[in-house]
Amino acid sequence: MSYGLLKGKKGIIFGALNEQSIAWKVAERCHEEGAEFILSNAPIALRMGELNALAEKTGSEVIGADATSIEDLEKLFDAAVAKFGKIDFILHSIGMSINVRKGKHYTEMNYDWLEKGWDISAVSFHKVMRVAYEKDCMNEWGSILALTYIAAQRTFPDYNDMSDNKAYLESIARTFGNYWGQRKVRVNTVSQSPTPTTAGSGVKGFGGFMGYAEDMSPLGNATALECADYCVTLFSDLTKKVTMQNLFHDGGFSSSGVTQKVISKYDVE
Repeated sequence: MSYGLLKGKKGIIFGALNEQSIAWKVAERCHEEGAEFILSNAPIALRMGELNALAEKTGSEVIGADATSIEDLEKLFDAAVAKFGKIDFILHSIGMSINVRKGKHYTEMNYDWLEKGWDISAVSFHKVMRVAYEKDCMNEWGSILALTYIAAQRTFPDYNDMSDNKAYLESIARTFGNYWGQRKVRVNTVSQSPTPTTAGSGVKGFGGFMGYAEDMSPLGNATALECADYCVTLFSDLTKKVTMQNLFHDGGFSSSGVTQKVISKYDVE
């Protein structure tokens, strides 16, 4: 069901890779709610070819950009301004850890890989906002979002240096959000339930943890589509005064000490 919440709004969505991607679902929902946007991803992701199907479905333009490159981002935002004028929303859905991909334990991590993953997963958010800020290309009451995970606050085995990356990402949102607020633009992060995306599924033991999170969440895990619905509300005019927040979208997982479902698994009288 469409409510027309984003009618007339323009934006940029970073990070849609395939139909499992949260950013992909966000793009579909933004389109259904009346928004127009540019889809952007790293050149290597574009070569996979799947993004063209999303672009066709949503009537969007695809512009490749390495989000760690200021030069690429400047070209992207120049193209967005040329196409739309000022824009209303940005989604940052970018994350990657080479240490996770290569199975390097946190206590033995490769620091070159650490720096690369940190740049892609966290610093790129600062770079995106910096270029947008310098070009003054956001409309008043615009909204900038990044996707994160509760491993920024709690320890989860095998999430590795992505925990540190997400903590840094959330700090950037708060700090840069202060400056964006002076331009009437809000900046938030959405801490989503574990979701079977390409990136999430690469974490060791992910399937087992999905089950645990489901049992620990009174409302159950939030799906990618439900996350997209939430992002739509945060891009809309209904949340104008919500900024510098880390917003948990996780079925109550973040507030649960333990649930009866979990207790019952250990109740062996």
